Amino acid sequence: MSSYTSIPSDKLSRLIGTAKLPALIDVRSDEEFAAEPRLIPGATRRSHRNVQEWAADFVGKSVIVICRDGGGLSEGTAAWLRHSGISAETLEGGHAAWRNAELPTVAADKLPKRDARGRTVWVTRSRPKVDRIACPWLIRRFVDPSAVFLFVTPAEIEAVAERFGAAPFDVERVFWSHRGELCTFDVMVQEFGLLMPPLERLATMVRAADTARLDLSPEAPGLLAASLGLSRMYDDDLEQLNAGMLIYDAFYRWCRDAAKETHHSPTRAKP
Repeated sequence: MSSYTSIPSDKLSRLIGTAKLPALIDVRSDEEFAAEPRLIPGATRRSHRNVQEWAADFVGKSVIVICRDGGGLSEGTAAWLRHSGISAETLEGGHAAWRNAELPTVAADKLPKRDARGRTVWVTRSRPKVDRIACPWLIRRFVDPSAVFLFVTPAEIEAVAERFGAAPFDVERVFWSHRGELCTFDVMVQEFGLLMPPLERLATMVRAADTARLDLSPEAPGLLAASLGLSRMYDDDLEQLNAGMLIYDAFYRWCRDAAKETHHSPTRAKP
């Protein structure tokens, strides 16, 4: 049974991919992680040994701590965080319970190397439209909430990637890019292991809007219109990305929860 300081996997799974997701901290030991190098979507790894040092990074945030089985490692780390004034819970049953429930996990070896502050860094072309907003949304909601995105002129992407340790995406001849009929968003969903029905439906919408195949999805024209409208509203690419996050939050929640509703259906906000 859950306590006020723990959360079950099914409840946490409803928060994954939403702006309401607490910070997820995986404190499994190096040996435990090596045996199963996958992360719950949105989780980052930290060591319980120096929790007193990194606790300050989470002041003002809600935190869920994850260990292998929901035992002393996560309980102790969460207790230290609460001692520091941070709202902290543990995942009931830990990573094992999540895996046993057959919930999605992210392949850790697919993540780019993190910077000194623990963030993944990505670089792509400036003036984004569809894929270059959709992919950052996917990364921040399911892979790395603290990810940094650099929008630069196309000719400078390779140099910026090399000098700033950034992973290039949605440009030619790189790993994170179009493959055949798939757009970059499709590729990220597959490579990160996020083949969930709502994301697969959203991926079809993104592919249709991004590759001018609007017949693939009846919702794609609306997504394209919203994307092009945002690109006209904002000169600053990061401001456009921030605005686009809300657009993709809405489309994801529609794919997950509301695809069968009509405008006459009574509804209310849910987790």
